[in-house]
Amino acid sequence: MTSAAGKFKLIEQFRADGLDRMFGNPGTVEQGFLDAADQDPEFHYILSLQETVAAGIADGYARASGGAALLQLHSGVGLGNGIGMLYQSMRGHTPLVVVAGDAGVRYDAMDAQMAADLVAMARPVTKYATRVTDPQSLLRTVRRAVKIALTPPRGPVFVALPMDVLDAVNHESVLPTVVPRTDSLPAPSAVGAAVELLAGAANPVILVGDGVSLAGAQRELARVAELLGADVWEVDASEVNLPASHPLRRGMTGHMFGEHSTELVAGADAVLIVGTYVFPEVFPNLASPFRVGAKIVHIDLNTYEIAKNHPVDLGIAADPRATLAALAGGLLQRMDPKQRRAAEYRLAERTEQRNAEAAAVPGPDAGNLELFLHRLATRTGGDLVVFDEALTSSPLVTRYLPPERPGDYHLTRGGSLGVGLPGAVGAKLARPDREVVGFAGDGGSMYTYQALWTAVRHGVDAKFVVCNNRKYRLLDDNIDQYWRERGIPAHNFPNSFDLSTPEIDFAGLARALGAQGVRVEKPGEAAAAADQLLDHRGPFLVDVQI
Repeated sequence: MTSAAGKFKLIEQFRADGLDRMFGNPGTVEQGFLDAADQDPEFHYILSLQETVAAGIADGYARASGGAALLQLHSGVGLGNGIGMLYQSMRGHTPLVVVAGDAGVRYDAMDAQMAADLVAMARPVTKYATRVTDPQSLLRTVRRAVKIALTPPRGPVFVALPMDVLDAVNHESVLPTVVPRTDSLPAPSAVGAAVELLAGAANPVILVGDGVSLAGAQRELARVAELLGADVWEVDASEVNLPASHPLRRGMTGHMFGEHSTELVAGADAVLIVGTYVFPEVFPNLASPFRVGAKIVHIDLNTYEIAKNHPVDLGIAADPRATLAALAGGLLQRMDPKQRRAAEYRLAERTEQRNAEAAAVPGPDAGNLELFLHRLATRTGGDLVVFDEALTSSPLVTRYLPPERPGDYHLTRGGSLGVGLPGAVGAKLARPDREVVGFAGDGGSMYTYQALWTAVRHGVDAKFVVCNNRKYRLLDDNIDQYWRERGIPAHNFPNSFDLSTPEIDFAGLARALGAQGVRVEKPGEAAAAADQLLDHRGPFLVDVQI
């Protein structure tokens, strides 16, 4: 055990936990800590021009790496800037370790410039928030935060670091954080009860979320779905939980209106929920969406989500992978020949429908984005990591670049705009050997456009696409629904949804930040722009006019 100023020991602790990159924006109260970080050649600071951007890059890095990411924010003002993006990380269970400095414990009574209750600010958007006040509890507290961030249900954590605590001599040992294993198998009686509830279903439905992806349970999910002949709908999902090509994968339930989710599950006589909660809509159906008498089984490591909004017949708090594997074994033994034939028929029917679907080929009236995506898919064979914040253009993106392999697709989550561009930067830093393309709407991209500067500064070869329809198109779609529900005659959309005046030169903005960019105005320009994007070494942006 060696003694040194806490700021130096803290860098050692981060490195012991594999956190050798810190995303952030510097500030005065963190200056001593950042000076110490700069003296360690094995520790790298990824500079962003604003805290929201830093938080978005960290989120993308954690999602693409599968581990934690370290984010530094500047006191209360920087934390305030980052809170919107931290909300996205909280809702999406991203394991971020967030630190912010303050002037010092000894200054607390002065209520000075930038003084704020950082823990109270961070608590609503984190899984755990605390402040270190004892110099000899610095590393212990950080290890606790790292453990909490990485233990399912994962999520962002926050540690406030007063300058005088970091400057004080620290005598703690640097030790790697121990993260408990949660790959637990449920009791055989619980598996047996689930089998009894599901085996005889005539119209089963499976609802899944990112708990499946985190557990690496895609294969086990597919096996259970095939045994039951059950349609699989993704709920509040942003990763690849079942390959897009699987015949039983039906798509997303959506996140805006409960009526849509109700339509999808209303006919089910048995529902298996795995690794998600029901339902996440902004305007949910307050009554149970499930039909009377339907058997509901909910599997999740996150006990808070089980039966949170609607009653279930059986809740199992266990690892989705181990539980689904056990469930598959139980179904094989329990289902009688008639039940197996019915499930096989449902699977065959969905397989026939999937085989009959037309390949993604642009028609004669295809627009700029469709032609661009077709060229991108043709050139790469779909071998891309996609960070998708295209929103209303996402169905087109996933038609040509379907999410097939775990780790190759990340969808925006949580509702806060601006993650598309910085998310792609973070994903490329985590996976430098892969081609990474981030898609964003024109509105969302302007929240965090400075991410291109960070990509240029640090030589991050990420690619970016702005799906430019000159409006907040999602708001157009949502207010249409609002008008219909309330019997309001359709009329012009609010002017606040329009982004056409003045026109934004996205390619010009990219060049101003040191990247390269082109604009696609006509269908004949789309293929060439895709080629430029793929052939260029370094950050490159394409503004696709829709």
